[in-house]
Amino acid sequence: MTGSPETAGFGRRMLCLIYEILLLTAVVLMASGIATWIGRAAELPEARGLTQFIVTAICAGYFAIQWCGRGQTLPMKTWRIRLQTISGHCLTPRQALLRMALATIGYLALGMSILWALLDQDRQFLHDRLCGTRLVTVAATDPTH
Repeated sequence: MTGSPETAGFGRRMLCLIYEILLLTAVVLMASGIATWIGRAAELPEARGLTQFIVTAICAGYFAIQWCGRGQTLPMKTWRIRLQTISGHCLTPRQALLRMALATIGYLALGMSILWALLDQDRQFLHDRLCGTRLVTVAATDPTH
């Protein structure tokens, strides 16, 4: 054993993903409300583009800030999972945005990213494999947790 953290189990990652979807739904609803308010305040006749931009920007910020900082969103912290690079470092903003884009595509493409994890030798999601990132288990006594 090289002392590197263990890859988070598939079941744990799926439960974390469900929690993440629930939390992200609240973020999207809040962002949509902000966009609607801005659209009405500015008296825009068609604010769909503005809403899409604001929701995307807030979601991107939500993930990028947390992944680049401590490597965990609230659901990841709850399930003791951390996102890091293959070498064990924090993600850069570019890596975080790339991972987010590839994950979105992978999930929307009939769950291809999840199916990939069932076949991958290290059980990594396709977007993690492409971005050079991995989800690892955090020890309950880890001070960064």
